[in-house]
Amino acid sequence: MKITDVEAIWLQLPVVDERCDGTQDTLIVRVHTDAGIVGVGEVDSSPMVAKAIIEAPLSHAIARGLRQCVLGQNPLDIAVLWERMYQGTIFFGRGGAAQQAISGVDMALWDILGKVLKQPVYRLLGGAFHTKLRAYASNLFGDTPQATYEQARRLVDQGFTAVKFGWGPLGKSEALDLELVRQARAGLGDAVDLMIDAGLAYDASTAIRRARQFAEFNPFWLEEPLHPDDLEGYARLTQASPIRIAAGEQETTLHGFAALLDAGLDVIQPDVARVGGISRAIEIGRLAAQRHRLCVNHSYKTGVSIAASLHFLAALPNASLLEYCVEQSALRQTLTRQRFPVVDGYVAVPQEPGLGVELDEEVVARYRVA
Repeated sequence: MKITDVEAIWLQLPVVDERCDGTQDTLIVRVHTDAGIVGVGEVDSSPMVAKAIIEAPLSHAIARGLRQCVLGQNPLDIAVLWERMYQGTIFFGRGGAAQQAISGVDMALWDILGKVLKQPVYRLLGGAFHTKLRAYASNLFGDTPQATYEQARRLVDQGFTAVKFGWGPLGKSEALDLELVRQARAGLGDAVDLMIDAGLAYDASTAIRRARQFAEFNPFWLEEPLHPDDLEGYARLTQASPIRIAAGEQETTLHGFAALLDAGLDVIQPDVARVGGISRAIEIGRLAAQRHRLCVNHSYKTGVSIAASLHFLAALPNASLLEYCVEQSALRQTLTRQRFPVVDGYVAVPQEPGLGVELDEEVVARYRVA
């Protein structure tokens, strides 16, 4: 079997607002083979940038597009192809957008392997420690504390047992930060887990102060309060914080996650559409397992990333939670025919061959940019 083509499909809603909502656009990757089997993946990056990285022609030995790296190769040789893509993009890669773009191709290769072997991807990763994951509803803080309270009530009514609020107006003032979190907790009640995503809002000293202040509201974790390169700040924060500290969504490399673990993080959050796909996400998760830390996916994209996240989390002993984006955009809700419903607070791991997802081609055509 040989790879005959790699498609990079840029999808985008008619209007993209300046807010932290990755469901407004995406890059879908389809890997085609001469056996007629097609694999699907997704990239969480700037879609136009990642598309160029996939489609770029040969420049020289270590500067070539990902399509050039894998064309004509056996799609079942996933580790070999991952290394070909990594080596082929060393000149402009070794992380960042290049690693994000590799994610989409890698994901599609695992989809192909599962379809060829007629097995779900998690089984090819060693089997399932979990057949379902507890979903935490992931959304932005409301524009006001009252709006946050009302969002919390709606999500509890939908059956979620854990909810994360993030970004939005958090970080504008101490008084507003505390009131936003107070109203989030009031809306959720005491029985539902609350996660707080600070969205890079603080320096280390402020983050330590907020962690101590937020502790009154019993959050499950405080996420990404610091700049992703502030490893010294994270070391100070994890030592001083009375609550768990989580981070990792901005990181793309294995050594970057090792550095976060060295800094003392309680929870790491690899995004399967950013870190190099399923191949690298499972390595990151196992690295965390060796240190007895939690691994929870970051995902704020479509059903393709949800499916891939479910598979790699299922294969980890140190995973139990699934970030479940509740944005209502058309790409998040309708791109895949599978909807991944939350039942009694949990989402089931797909059992179909490969990733277990099918694109709705009408949705692809409607939002396709190029």
